[in-house]
Amino acid sequence: MTIAEERIERLASLARDAAAECHDQRARNYVRLARRLAERNRVALPRQFKRFTCDACDRYLRPGKNARVRTRDGHVVVTCDCGEQSRYPYK
Repeated sequence: MTIAEERIERLASLARDAAAECHDQRARNYVRLARRLAERNRVALPRQFKRFTCDACDRYLRPGKNARVRTRDGHVVVTCDCGEQSRYPYK
């Protein structure tokens, strides 16, 4: 694991903890830092991190608090408060 991947993992956990404590702006900054780090080092973001962040507003999504999660035929739809939707399949 490279240094960039380790730092992205650390930023993801910090964003999760900050969102749990209702520090939304701090969590948003951690998400932005992790994305910039991944882009600069050409490293993929972890799947869990990609699924629980909004692409439009960089918010860390917490189902029931600032995101709505619905299951449809063969896929899950996660809707952020800003209106952005992301979909991913399930079996």
